[in-house]
Formats: sequence, structure tokens, C-alpha cells
Amino acid sequence: QVQLVESGGGLVQTGGSLRLSCAASGDTICISAMGWYRQAPGKEREMVAAITSDGSTYYADSVKGRFSISREYAKNTVYLQMNSLKPEDTAVYYCYADTIRSDYCGYEYWGQGTQVTVSS
Repeated sequence: QVQLVESGGGLVQTGGSLRLSCAASGDTICISAMGWYRQAPGKEREMVAAITSDGSTYYADSVKGRFSISREYAKNTVYLQMNSLKPEDTAVYYCYADTIRSDYCGYEYWGQGTQVTVSS
């Protein structure tokens, strides 16, 4: 099994920056892609950013040019650097890990979430 633990959430002002971290543990050999999702109150959970095992990155249109996802494989950690934050970025951010989908590995894993609040 894989455990994902997020950190780095908090309260920031509009235009500020924040870096989220997600540390994976357990059967990290199972992990392929990793990413970040977010969910605001009353809204559906949406993909924010993702990075594959080959280093390809994907971003939601709403965060392109402001957010950057990176991954340190040796530390089994993925980061989300968030710049030029806006109030609409306020949400609970969840770390996500896709797996290689073998019989041993699970299908996908989620962190517990970390709150990001951007004040206007």
C-alpha cells in the first residue's frame, strides 16, 4: 500500500506564493504518475496539476503559468509551487498517485488533503 501525506497548506494573501509537498511512503515502487487535485466548497474536485514518471506535466487552464509541479524521485516527494495566488484558488488540495496497476499495487491513492486559503 501507498501512503500520501501532504503539507504546506495555509493562509496567504492574494498574489502570494505557497509550496505544497506530498511525501509518499510504503510501496512507492507502485507509483507511476502523481498529481494534485483541489476541491472548493460546493464545487467538484478538479485536477490542478500532474506529472508522469517520465516527467511530462499537465495543468488545469486556470493555473497555467502560475503553478508548477515537480517531483523528487529519490525522496518520493511531489511538490506544487503556487505563485500569484488568487482567492479562487482557495480549496482543499489533495495529493494523488496513480499506480502501475499490477496485481500487487492498488489502483490509486489519495492524501488526506491540506487547506489553502487565499485572502483578498
